[in-house]
Amino acid sequence: MKIRIILLIFTTLVFIGCQSKYYTEKDYSSVLKIDSHVHLNTNKGFFEDQAIKDNFILLTLNVDHSDSLAVKQQFESAVKSVQQYPGKVFYAATFYFDTTGWGTEGWSERAISHLSNNISGGAVSVKLWKNIGMSKRDKNGKFIMIDDPMIKPVIDFIISKNLPITGHLGEPRNCWLPLNEMTVRSDSSYFAENPQYHMFLHPDYPSYEDQINARDHLLELHPDLIFIGCHLGSLEWNVDELAKRLDKYPNMTVDMAARICHLQYQSSKDREKVRNFCIKYQDRLLYGTDLSDKDADGREKLSKWVHDTWLDDWNYFTSKKIMTSDKFRGTFEGLELPKEVIKKIYSENAIRCYKLKIK
Repeated sequence: MKIRIILLIFTTLVFIGCQSKYYTEKDYSSVLKIDSHVHLNTNKGFFEDQAIKDNFILLTLNVDHSDSLAVKQQFESAVKSVQQYPGKVFYAATFYFDTTGWGTEGWSERAISHLSNNISGGAVSVKLWKNIGMSKRDKNGKFIMIDDPMIKPVIDFIISKNLPITGHLGEPRNCWLPLNEMTVRSDSSYFAENPQYHMFLHPDYPSYEDQINARDHLLELHPDLIFIGCHLGSLEWNVDELAKRLDKYPNMTVDMAARICHLQYQSSKDREKVRNFCIKYQDRLLYGTDLSDKDADGREKLSKWVHDTWLDDWNYFTSKKIMTSDKFRGTFEGLELPKEVIKKIYSENAIRCYKLKIK
């Protein structure tokens, strides 16, 4: 009888010990989380208030959509949100990439002046966007790539300010495929709506490899640069390819914004490969969504969309649930990552990379 009781106690303790290694859905609200890639534009507070309810801190990234007025408006909106939600909202600055005077010393001076103003509100990073490499050209029609020597003074200025660069450079590899061959619906729908960025339709533009090579060359030119590659560093299609870059560039980290479905797609093929990747590179991954309040018509609608997205992702990373996605056909199993990995992906890595002062 005593032996049975001892065995029962031992089994119970082992079970509890195993359970304590992992978070569950019940832990969702109690764990501090950071969405390191959102876009706040309205100052309505709907997004920020939901983040507080869900125990999220937000990093809003400003983007140069080739419109100087839009860059100014984003800056003003971001600073207002940071001031209204101190320690809960942070922002990454950007600058208007105007090609007027490109090739002259005055260009970099003007770009640095514009950028200096945009980091003045307490920016924790500088966002560089895919227009560098995919739409900006010099006077001869040549595409301007991110490793162009003309951009170096701007990069050096950012480094001198002790700021990391958050770079959305290039696009998912699906961008160079026909719509019906893309692996996830989020890509096929986006490029159907934005044909100007669907490179399959523009074979005369730089290739996927050109984009990745230019980004890699930038990191080689600036080995001390802290670089956060948006969207899994545009290497979303294969964790093995991403691992090669993380091994080669020790100061490179990546966020998962709008690319978690690509991890899920790979999970449906080989769950253990994706899980092992997340565990091995647990110090180099940031949780992010790319959610925006741009179309925030109502608080309830936006809050539900944001909360449901966050909770669905949480279940993918923390549980072993059999899940489905509206982005591709088939099922996949959650990764059930250990607590220490979840903490790094969801908060600790972002705090370190962006030097966030959490309140």
